[in-house]
Amino acid sequence: MSEDRYIYDLSEGDASMRHLLGGKGAGVAEMNRVGVPVPDAFTVTTVACVETMNRGGQWPDGLADQVAAGLARLEERTGRKLGGKDKPLLVSVRSGAVFSMPGMMDTILNLGISDESVAAVAAEAGNERFAWDCYRRFIQMYGEVVEGVPSHLYEDALTALKTERGVAQDTDLDAEDLKGLVQTFKRISTEYLGGDWTSDPVEQLNRAIDAVFKSWLNPRAEVYRRAHNIPADLGTAVNIMQMVFGNRGDTSATGVCFTRNPSTGEKALYGEFLVNAQGEDVVAGIRTPRTLSEMRETLPDAYDELISTMEKMEHHYKDMQDMEFTVENGKLYLLQTRNGKRTAAAALKVASDLVDEGLITKEEALLRIEPAQLDQLLHPAIDPSHGKQSIATGLPASPGAAVGEVVFDADTAAERGGRGEKVVLVRYETTPDDIHGVIVAQGILTAHGGMTSHAAVVARGMGKPCVAGAQGIRIDAVGKKLTIGDRVISEGEVITLDGTNGLVYGEALDLIPPQINEDFQHLVQWADEVRELGVRANADNFEDASKARELGAEGIGLCRTEHMFMAQDRLPAVRKMILAENQEQRAAALAEILPMQQTDFEGIFTAMKGLPVTVRLLDPPLHEFLPNLVEQSLLVQRLEFEGGDEQELGEARATLAQVKKLHEQNPMLGTRGCRLAMLYPEIPDMQARAIVRAALAVLDREGETVGVEIMIPLVALSQELKAQRAIVEAAVEDEFAKAGRRLDYTIGTMIELPRAALVADKIAEHADFFSFGTNDLTQTTIGISRDDAENGFLTNYVMDRVLERNPFETIDVEGVGQLVATGVEKGRSLKPALKTGVCGEHGGDPDSVEFFNSVGLNYVSCSPFRVPIARFAAAKAVLKQR
Repeated sequence: MSEDRYIYDLSEGDASMRHLLGGKGAGVAEMNRVGVPVPDAFTVTTVACVETMNRGGQWPDGLADQVAAGLARLEERTGRKLGGKDKPLLVSVRSGAVFSMPGMMDTILNLGISDESVAAVAAEAGNERFAWDCYRRFIQMYGEVVEGVPSHLYEDALTALKTERGVAQDTDLDAEDLKGLVQTFKRISTEYLGGDWTSDPVEQLNRAIDAVFKSWLNPRAEVYRRAHNIPADLGTAVNIMQMVFGNRGDTSATGVCFTRNPSTGEKALYGEFLVNAQGEDVVAGIRTPRTLSEMRETLPDAYDELISTMEKMEHHYKDMQDMEFTVENGKLYLLQTRNGKRTAAAALKVASDLVDEGLITKEEALLRIEPAQLDQLLHPAIDPSHGKQSIATGLPASPGAAVGEVVFDADTAAERGGRGEKVVLVRYETTPDDIHGVIVAQGILTAHGGMTSHAAVVARGMGKPCVAGAQGIRIDAVGKKLTIGDRVISEGEVITLDGTNGLVYGEALDLIPPQINEDFQHLVQWADEVRELGVRANADNFEDASKARELGAEGIGLCRTEHMFMAQDRLPAVRKMILAENQEQRAAALAEILPMQQTDFEGIFTAMKGLPVTVRLLDPPLHEFLPNLVEQSLLVQRLEFEGGDEQELGEARATLAQVKKLHEQNPMLGTRGCRLAMLYPEIPDMQARAIVRAALAVLDREGETVGVEIMIPLVALSQELKAQRAIVEAAVEDEFAKAGRRLDYTIGTMIELPRAALVADKIAEHADFFSFGTNDLTQTTIGISRDDAENGFLTNYVMDRVLERNPFETIDVEGVGQLVATGVEKGRSLKPALKTGVCGEHGGDPDSVEFFNSVGLNYVSCSPFRVPIARFAAAKAVLKQR
């Protein structure tokens, strides 16, 4: 049996091998293939990482030998020896996931430098300082990543040395300073580890590869994967690349560039670089970098070649590229290229412009857009009329606005943000370990770092406003204070960030809704041309309905009437209905409620005139409209103890008696929906009349009205729907007779119980349409309470991969999804033209939309602000199936 292959040399790869070589390895191999200057390298595959994880951290058979052979070939091609005393080979060991995960995994630079090789490195470079700088960097990175030495031990020593020498920058330290620092770093490492570590460069290489494998499972990587729905079983590749040095002096540099502006999408020069530095200095924000345009003056030849290469790679990949580069003694090397992360606004502009430039088709442009990313376009901005003065200025690293209370560490941000509190994470600089706090924060403010720093890249990808490298701010993370000039801001005080302009305000400013731009309208029209699913909104009032229509909703898929009953001015009349002792009293109370319902419906129908509106009749149990049992009992006791007014006491006792009568152990599976209507047919009668009167009134006033769709909730038995349909039809026809005219209308049901889906052919006998209520269908299928589970075990289930996704966020395809598919199939077996839709929040989740498209639903319905997401997702679903 042949041995599995785990190693590929640089010349053996290309862009098609992304799943094997990772994004970085495949990208470098492809650049090499098309003639872009890259350092020589070999790659350990993702398969090797996965097999190592599956074997409990033990490398698969043959991997060590293949790494040794790959290293030998690299040494032969370069004419160098790893750690050799003469012409030593130094390499970087870098992660390379299939999907970009910036900063989430580990890197080791300068591996191969040691006491034995440092002199040769210095002699070859003619620069002793450079060699010792490489050596101290290696000890620190290797110690932190491979051996687990706390980073602050090295940083404290470096800071102490700079303070002692009276210098501000690392680059101000001379060769002798760095020699001493190397000895300090070695002592720190030895003391922490309790003994010397290995100085064998081959063993260091193997341990570094193993450390990168392990970094796939580190907490920050796991958090990032969950946030971006990246499968945990992909593993990471490891790239072993010959070092090229941006820290060899003033003719060397390192930098990051984008072929277009990742915040706006404009085709303009965008990037940063540092002279006499290594790559980690730029992305980590250790030194404040210079803009790419300045490179024209300092390194003109390398600059010209870089600009040419940027254009070449964008045309090659037909997308905006994010590239890392190093200039060594004036010679340019590209270290990485990948499709650049961008804001939603930039994504739309880049896609639209690439179509105009003839590089991609409209269909390809739609596939480039991540539907969930469109949320960024719907975030608020600062009201421009605020008239306030900003207290600090930084780089506009990620657009949008955020208002929140200041917190100084990611754990606090995660804790408070997880409770729904609005916080702004303030850091000297963010690190990948802050990811759990970044995810829940409203925005991020950093004192250091540039437009391509970790904070900037991650914030842009998540649609979080970010101001990076703010000038003149001092952060006391221990004392939890932020000082800006004379102003001291303590943890818990509110600030506002303007990530679009890089401004910080020392107070809460009013925010206004975002404006949808021309690029958005442009691409959404293309999506509408492609998609097959209709997209409606869930809306219960005029404001929500109007916003939904503005965002492109093609009707309302769920109008919940119970929300109208909950209004404070309605509750007295509703309680009269509930407390009624006979049918006559109940009818009188309902007559009082009817005009209120009609007024509400008229507002919604006016906003949606010309479009269909599905009105769900009363769904929750009646006890929800009454006081809490314990609170009402206490009220009665208090009135009895104080000798209160007899009439007030009588009413309180009557209410308590009815609360007790209606009390159920499990009300969500009790007397609600059509079951309540079966007991009190006066309720659906009143609601049907209010709907018809409102539709006719809007027709008279506006000249057109809505397509009326009346939905009966919580049906499990065909006889329930048959009986309820008869009640509704009788009321509707009576109203038409009184009005002397009629409208087209349909009556359907919500499929939200497993039994309803399983007997959908029988239920379809009495239904004009089905709407799948996937929120309740998920609860009743899996047997979990959404509110209880999401505050309890469900989070652990997702974290522990018992469940891949929260089933209330993304449809459980294997379980709930099969019931939806069965319901559609059985319903249409009786009525082939039966209209089917979904009205749970799954209707706005892109992955769920793709599933609903595959089972042949007619439409999805979601909250108004998710309508654009659903429109794009529906288009992508069609394109993926082609």
